[in-house]
Amino acid sequence: GKGSVSAMAASMLQAAGFRVGLYTSPHLDDFCERIQFDGHPIPSDELAALTTELRPLFDATPGITTFELTTALAHVWFARQRADFAVLEVGLGGRLDATNVLLPNVCAITSISFDHTHLLGDSLPEIAEEKSGIIKPGVPVVSAPQKPEVAERIAAVARERGSRLIVAGRDWLFRRESYSLAGQTFTARAADAPPEPVTRFALPLLGRHQIENATVALAVVDQLRQQGFTIPPEAAARGLAAVQWPGRFEVIQKEKPIVLDCAHNRDSAARLAATLVEMFPGARPALIFGASDDKDVHGMLAELLPLCNRVITARADHPRAGDPEQLAAAVRAVGVALSVNVAHTVSDALAEARQGPEPLVLVTGSIFLVAAVRAALTARVD
Repeated sequence: GKGSVSAMAASMLQAAGFRVGLYTSPHLDDFCERIQFDGHPIPSDELAALTTELRPLFDATPGITTFELTTALAHVWFARQRADFAVLEVGLGGRLDATNVLLPNVCAITSISFDHTHLLGDSLPEIAEEKSGIIKPGVPVVSAPQKPEVAERIAAVARERGSRLIVAGRDWLFRRESYSLAGQTFTARAADAPPEPVTRFALPLLGRHQIENATVALAVVDQLRQQGFTIPPEAAARGLAAVQWPGRFEVIQKEKPIVLDCAHNRDSAARLAATLVEMFPGARPALIFGASDDKDVHGMLAELLPLCNRVITARADHPRAGDPEQLAAAVRAVGVALSVNVAHTVSDALAEARQGPEPLVLVTGSIFLVAAVRAALTARVD
């Protein structure tokens, strides 16, 4: 959710005429995607030159991580591009994240679920406490709809820090109007705004949860508007209609569609399952599944397997990628009666899935797997 909200907010600000930096992670196709300015990734030669320039500082900082290094590069790049706004996606958690060094105009907390529990805590209130670490004294915070125990923790931290809390679904109302594979439309407004005239928005990203995310982004932009920045509603609408965020229920080709989704925990897998049922009712896909070692594989599979016809496990070329044989064993352990095969390569998995009788192919479990399948598809086109 946080990447989607970041992309939406950046797109709306850009549509309003601002110079906008966008920092997200991890990347899907190319490392340079992590640092974007006005919708374009930093050129690779500029990234290399900037890294060389700052290397003495990095070398003088023992234990600096790749994420911390990249965050520093993004800050310098945005400053040199004279960005009006920088939209920064937190990497992990919040309280101790490298992005948390700045004093923002507004911050946002998207839907919180179990993820990175070995670092953030084993309970939702513990995870919420870490995520709420981005709330700064007196700085407004926008929250997605949350489970009660999460909402309570966020509200408590906001009170402690004297920060106004705006909650999507409570302080910002939204209602879905239509959806298709081409996108969806919805209405949204502040709860204290007059119900007329109705403001309708078009969103190319699919799934009911993306309307929640869009409402969070709209509330973020509204807070900036209240701080004196000129962001006309029609610019916000243009920005949402133009947003691009690949790998999030991304549908490739019309004939035997391939659906790519970066779901990597049980909550995001449940949202993926709901969107799959909605967009392809009754269709039982061939599932290409791969996941990192530290993820809730059983939880994800429990959400997805009842909707699938068969499973092919595969491993992306990434050090954290789980062993496909172990993933196949995890599939069998869920207890849903369907066939499971292990592919030697991602390309083999894709070929096997496409040759089967299923009406579509679903690829999920890890952003690294989705990236590998996108690369394989691009190679075929080339």
